[in-house]
Amino acid sequence: MAGVTDTVFRRFIRNLGGCGLIMTEFTSADGVLRGKDKKAKRYLHFYEDEHPISAQLFGSNPQVMADAARMVEDLGFDLVDLNLGCPAKKVVKCNGGSGLLRDLPLIGEIFKKVRAAVTIPFTVKFRAGWSDDEIVCVELAKMAEDCGLGAVALHARTREQGYSGNARWEWIAAVKDAVKIPVIGNGDIRSPEDACAMVTQTGCDAVMIGRMAPSNPWIFRQIEQYITPGSYEQPMESDRYQMIRTYFSMLIAEGFPDAEGKMKQFASWFTHGVPGGAALRKQIYESKSAPEILARVETFFEARLCAVGASVL
Repeated sequence: MAGVTDTVFRRFIRNLGGCGLIMTEFTSADGVLRGKDKKAKRYLHFYEDEHPISAQLFGSNPQVMADAARMVEDLGFDLVDLNLGCPAKKVVKCNGGSGLLRDLPLIGEIFKKVRAAVTIPFTVKFRAGWSDDEIVCVELAKMAEDCGLGAVALHARTREQGYSGNARWEWIAAVKDAVKIPVIGNGDIRSPEDACAMVTQTGCDAVMIGRMAPSNPWIFRQIEQYITPGSYEQPMESDRYQMIRTYFSMLIAEGFPDAEGKMKQFASWFTHGVPGGAALRKQIYESKSAPEILARVETFFEARLCAVGASVL
């Protein structure tokens, strides 16, 4: 979720409700140790109202990973997480993310070094394996448990799949059967019904949502609602307006670097399914500043809501 789960988006999601644990963008352990790495510092910046929050790190040097984990613990994070799931070529090329899935002994060394370096919970997210011929998820989960990790999260695809095809939830079930520590399932959760189906089919202890969050920021709250009464609220157009206006206003108030670019990045997600959304996106893409984008959003929705006789608080 690099480029998505910055502090503004995390607080935005937290305020909508339903999300139990939030996580930073995945951050280079080497970058954390370089005092002048501004990107790493920005990735690890958080506010008190984001707790509980986990710092997500990637890297392949056990000592560097341990030192970076110690630093994030000192920063006040509640957990530290090792990313073994990212399939991006530039990350894999450096033996980071899912690139490490072909070197379980090295992963084991990282587990041991980081576990010894910090007292906060240490978790790992990984893919099922490099390819269908190299499935290592059960072995990796057992190793994590043996090394004292607090939980494992499995994205039930291989590195070769990227984000294509279907997530193989049976791999999550296999991991759950193999270890006693909590297992978090990830992959193809697009609705509250999907979340409950994953838990039912796999026995996993929790679900992790990534790419669906910017498309439907209400999904965490909807899952929470669905678990108890069996139904959940669908956002109205006025809700979507308030959501977009709130997030864009938070970006401006935060003084976020390139708030204009971030607004344009999120425009396609946030306006998905909105009647006339294509015209609004065009206006947003043509805007020259963050305040201009916000003004165009407000003009667009106020006109639509007035046209249907709706009122916005």
